[in-house]
Amino acid sequence: MAAEIQPKPLTRKPILLQRVEGSQEVVNMAVIVPKEEGVISVSEDRTVRVWLKRDSGQYWPSIYHVMPSPCSCMSFNPETRRLSIGLDNGTISEFILSEDYNKMTPVKNYQAHQSRVTMIQFVLELEWVLSTGQDKQFAWHCSESGQRLGGYRTSAVASGLQFDVETRHVFIGDQSGQVTILKLEQENCTLVTTFRGHTGGVTALCWDPVQQVLFSGSSDHSVIMWNIGGRKGTAIELQGHNDKVQALSYAQHTRQLISCGGDGGIVVWNMDVERQETPEWLDSDSCQKCDQPFFWNFKQMWDSKKIGLRQHHCRKCGKAVCGKCSSKRSPIPLMGFEFEVRVCDSCHEAITDEERAPTATFHDSKHNIVHVHFDATRGWLLTRELTRLLSCGI
Repeated sequence: MAAEIQPKPLTRKPILLQRVEGSQEVVNMAVIVPKEEGVISVSEDRTVRVWLKRDSGQYWPSIYHVMPSPCSCMSFNPETRRLSIGLDNGTISEFILSEDYNKMTPVKNYQAHQSRVTMIQFVLELEWVLSTGQDKQFAWHCSESGQRLGGYRTSAVASGLQFDVETRHVFIGDQSGQVTILKLEQENCTLVTTFRGHTGGVTALCWDPVQQVLFSGSSDHSVIMWNIGGRKGTAIELQGHNDKVQALSYAQHTRQLISCGGDGGIVVWNMDVERQETPEWLDSDSCQKCDQPFFWNFKQMWDSKKIGLRQHHCRKCGKAVCGKCSSKRSPIPLMGFEFEVRVCDSCHEAITDEERAPTATFHDSKHNIVHVHFDATRGWLLTRELTRLLSCGI
């Protein structure tokens, strides 16, 4: 009996394996072909390409298919080799790829949206095709009959889509910064809740079905971990990027989150640690350490004959403090602050070296990453930079 190969945690610096180039315009999405040295890509130039590695070591298209409209997104199911492609005209086109990945056979078209399809997800267990579009519509279709089963209008254009098969909950992140949770039935849906924690638009979503945790990346440079399964409403913020977060991927076996940003940063977060929720910032008219008045507290300024000070907040305890009482900086990794942040002097003394130990590793890809796909079995990370696909091994 063969031993099961367990994926190892991502600890090494990413090594560039191969550049795959050739598209004339923007490559909108790409995935690694499982068990093959290959990549599937869809592009703004209307092409669908399957790139396979040749004996020369270079990747060349084994399939080059031109669609009637620019390709905006896709979903690939390795088990059935079903490829669902979203188009700029609102159509979703389905194909089956041959076993040798040298041929793609048309299956059906869905008239899913009135404008550009933004996200697709094929759910094999239910034979559903989920999609969102620039028409602010979420829709789901039966992949067997092609029939539209239902829809829901979102508050803004959706930019993230995830689905939990067991509970039939769909998670939709949009450009307003809101995440919507819907409960799907065969022909109707129910709004479960909406929540908002980002100050910018949601750019990516990632779901861990085992821990029942949702991750959202945003243009506000942050990632938020939402504890859905715990039903406690816990939201933990992860700060590790200097630019907008544009792509997320989750390595379930090792419980590591991969976030990629416009600054070229690749951050690998260890999610197998006991993280802490950041405290709410307290309101006060004076420093909660030295009692000096803040500049709007005219009465105390007059009574004490003191000049009002600017208000700050300690990221560790949340207290309102003055600059003198919060002159120190410290990382607080368990609260998601991998960079140094403002803390009050007493919290700075209380934070131990163990609590300052990083829970994430940082890597520079040297290019603006807008899409990512991770193959956990081989440790391959595929990143997309406009017209280039970069495959990296971690």
